[in-house]
Amino acid sequence: MKSGIKLEGAEMEEFNILKVGDKVTDFELDAYFPAKKDFGKIRFSEIFKRGNWLILFFYPADYTFVCPTELADVGEKYQEIKQQGVELISVSTDTHFVHYAWQQQEKLLSEIKFPMAADPTHIVSKGFGVYDAGSGLALRGTFIIDPDGKLLASEVNYFPVGRNSDELLRKLKAFRFVRENPSNVCPAKWQPGEKTLTPGKDIVGRVGEKLMVS
Repeated sequence: MKSGIKLEGAEMEEFNILKVGDKVTDFELDAYFPAKKDFGKIRFSEIFKRGNWLILFFYPADYTFVCPTELADVGEKYQEIKQQGVELISVSTDTHFVHYAWQQQEKLLSEIKFPMAADPTHIVSKGFGVYDAGSGLALRGTFIIDPDGKLLASEVNYFPVGRNSDELLRKLKAFRFVRENPSNVCPAKWQPGEKTLTPGKDIVGRVGEKLMVS
């Protein structure tokens, strides 16, 4: 399957915009790591080699208004997300140096622990289809990628409206469940422990009835 972004050596080449179901191969970003209070690099292949999932959390820019509320919100779920075997990385077109300064100054960000990756060349933002050429910024994009590097979920919001990390965590748990139970599917609003469905001719036209059976 064709990938949206491919890394060869130190060169990054842009291909088609990634779609749900595509496989992400590899790329590398500079980042600030608040938990370590230090800079470093993130290589996506290393995350997948560890058998981890990946959530990319794109946002428009540091020193803005809705963005710190979003990062603080998802930061509150970060430990639970990590416990699911998932790495969450925020990404904007700012440099990792600006991430550092912003995280130090903005009180809403004082407790966040997830890596803050930099995409000043816009290559990754373009690859995931969130780059807005008019502003030079990334839209509010959230992407769930499984340990095989397959893009499973995509949510993109325009600038004025922030996201809800409760729904992100719900979707993540649902995707993890169906990966571990591939014969099942999760209905709307599914939460862990609730009833799932096994597709087949016996439930065609009887989904509501099937969900009501204890």
